Amino acid sequence: MSNTTVGIFVGAILAVVALWFGFWGFLLAVVLMAIGALVGRILEGKLDLGAVADALRGKRSSS
Repeated sequence: MSNTTVGIFVGAILAVVALWFGFWGFLLAVVLMAIGALVGRILEGKLDLGAVADALRGKRSSS
């Protein structure tokens, strides 16, 4: 499935959620989708939590 197709599905889901549940339901759906995306990237090994923690603490990486 291409990124465009995934984007279309995500947009459609968010539109339906916004229509059914209003602004707060839409906002909750966006936050939960972002959390799901982060968990997915961590499980795939594409996101290094150590590097994220270092960046939040202001430490710089040479890589």
